[in-house]
Amino acid sequence: MLARQIEYGAPYDVYLSANERFVVDLAAQGKLDPKSVRVYGLGRVAIWSKDRSIGKLSDLGSVRRLSLPNPAHAPYGVAARQALEKEGTWKSLETRIVYAENVRQALQFAESGNVDAAITAWSLVFDRGGILIPAGLHAPIRQAAGVVAASPNRALAFRFLDYLSSPDGRALLSRWGLFVNF
Repeated sequence: MLARQIEYGAPYDVYLSANERFVVDLAAQGKLDPKSVRVYGLGRVAIWSKDRSIGKLSDLGSVRRLSLPNPAHAPYGVAARQALEKEGTWKSLETRIVYAENVRQALQFAESGNVDAAITAWSLVFDRGGILIPAGLHAPIRQAAGVVAASPNRALAFRFLDYLSSPDGRALLSRWGLFVNF
């Protein structure tokens, strides 16, 4: 949705996305300054269950309903599906999946008890009992950013992106659940 807003001229200065492709596409259209485009972190997927009964992917066989972001448009949903496929559980779980619009909604479904567990962003559950899914089970979720070409605050926007790439910025992102060593 934000990518479309920028495409149509929304007055943003910086665009950060969990989907690197959105950033690259906007830069190719001239909507983001191509020189500003950079990966600022890697996202990872995790399992979260309200009652903490799920400790690993293989435990998901016991759930009645599982939420995850919709793989049709959410990179975390793509990663969740990849992990379940590699683990060999996708086919058995497929009919029990409740698709969410994004990682936050997937988690909300589990928090409310409407589903038994969620596969969502590690950054949302790293400090709430989330279970990190091994990186080798899914493609990297490359989170990218760029300066909006029409921004009246381009110099400040570039400084912000430089901060995210600095040791202090990377430490901050890491503290909040993103992986910055790539």
